[in-house]
Amino acid sequence: MLAKDKNIEWVQTSWNPLIGCTPFSAGCQNCYARVIAEKFKRNKVKDYEEGFKLHLLPSRLAMPFSWKKPKNIFVNSMSDLFHEEVPIDFIKDVFKVMNKCDIHTFMVLTKRSNRLKQIAPYLNWTQNILMGVTIESNDYRYRLDDLKSTPAVNKFICIEPFIGEIKKLDLTGLSWVVAGGESGPYARPMFDDWVRSLRNWCLEANIPFWFKQKSAYGENRPKATIDGYYYKEPPRLAKSPNLFDFL
Repeated sequence: MLAKDKNIEWVQTSWNPLIGCTPFSAGCQNCYARVIAEKFKRNKVKDYEEGFKLHLLPSRLAMPFSWKKPKNIFVNSMSDLFHEEVPIDFIKDVFKVMNKCDIHTFMVLTKRSNRLKQIAPYLNWTQNILMGVTIESNDYRYRLDDLKSTPAVNKFICIEPFIGEIKKLDLTGLSWVVAGGESGPYARPMFDDWVRSLRNWCLEANIPFWFKQKSAYGENRPKATIDGYYYKEPPRLAKSPNLFDFL
C-alpha cells in the first residue's frame, strides 16, 4: 500500500506490564521512554515514583482482557520485556495473556535478542504475537539471526532510530520491516539513501515496509517520504487475521 498524502500510526494502543529500563546499545542514547518517565516522576504520576527504574506491574497484566474490540497493541513501549532483570516467570505470564487474548495482535520489540533467543523455546508463540528486534545500525545486524532462530510465527525488524548505514539484510521469513529516524532535540541524522536501500530489499523479498519518520525535531520535521511516497504497508501475518486491514 503506497499513499501520497496519508500518515497512519502503526498501533492503536500500548500495554506496559512493566516499566523502566537501562541503556543497552547505541540506539538507547536519546531514549524517548526515559524522558517520558522522568516527566511522569516530576508530575507525580502513579507507578513512576522512581522514574525510569525498572519494575514489574503485575496489576496491569489483565488489561488486554478489558479491551473487547480487536486492537493492535505495542507491548512495553516504556520498557523491554526481555531485559535481563525481568524474571522468566513474569515473561511467561505476559505471554499467557497474549495467548489467551487472541482477538488482539501483540507487537513485542527488543534490543536484547540474545536473551530472546535463550528464552524463546520456553514460550508459547501463538499466531497473534508479532516478535521484533531493533537493528539501529550495522553493528547490531546479528539480532536478525537471533530473531530467526526463535519459533515465533510472525517476526519483524525495526530499524529505529536509524543511526547508521546497514549492509544488505536477508529478510526471508519476516512479516514486516519498520524504519524511522530519530526524533527529539538531539536527533542523530539519517540519510535517505539508507532508507532507499532498505525499501529496495523489501521490494525484492516481497516484505511489507513501513517508514515512520525522518530524523528531526518539532514542527520542522520533514515529511516521512522517500522519492515522494509514504510507505505504510501493514504486516503480513502468517495464519492469522490481519488486524491492520481496517487501515
